[in-house]
Amino acid sequence: MKKLFLSMLAILGLNTACGQQTYEVDVFTTKSGKTVKFHALMHSCIRIQYDGFEIQIDPVSKLGNRQIDYSPMPKADYIFVTHEHGDHYDANALKMLSASKTQLVMNKRCADMYGSGKVMVNGDKLQLPDISVEAVPAYNTTAGREQFHPKGRDNGYILTIDGLRIYIAGDTEDIPEMSQIKDIDIAFLPCNQPYTMTPDQLVRAAKIIKPKVLFPYHYGQTDVSTIVTQLEGTGIDVRIRHYE
Repeated sequence: MKKLFLSMLAILGLNTACGQQTYEVDVFTTKSGKTVKFHALMHSCIRIQYDGFEIQIDPVSKLGNRQIDYSPMPKADYIFVTHEHGDHYDANALKMLSASKTQLVMNKRCADMYGSGKVMVNGDKLQLPDISVEAVPAYNTTAGREQFHPKGRDNGYILTIDGLRIYIAGDTEDIPEMSQIKDIDIAFLPCNQPYTMTPDQLVRAAKIIKPKVLFPYHYGQTDVSTIVTQLEGTGIDVRIRHYE
């Protein structure tokens, strides 16, 4: 059995200041005892800190009446963008977080729109300093929803950081390819029908992937509280954070 590298004393509901903004933070420990912090910014926007590295996932400055000011945050070492929808891709946020050191990874459509960036397509693997990356499929399967996220266009990402395997699903339903996603410590799965998964689909996906810790994210106005009870007894630690 794979050794559990997650800290069982993950910090729940801890607020961390960044300028005038505060966000929940969950803390995990890698196999060599290093700390990985996940800041729940909003919706699909995740900030990850690891051993001096700054990682941003789908940074977006504004969504409805919610805003993130990225200017007080450190420049990113790595930025990952799953696809071009406005709640995932924000050129201004990318520019604000970028410096000469920044490695920007995205799907082809986003790279074309932004004019730069490392393109990954489904199935690609990339080795970065201290992080390995795999781009995995993310798409809709329900009849009438295929146009939202067509197969082959968008990415999910699996990041492996010092043995800690993190699955960031992007906008997807519970697709067959999830059966090939193994040994996940932390999973971020989306839940806002009709664009991504219903709560029942997310529960099915979680039972397929079997992450040790699950963060429902990208959930908007969807009630995700039922996911906790539906996954009772599975051994999956479900954590609801402010990823509306």
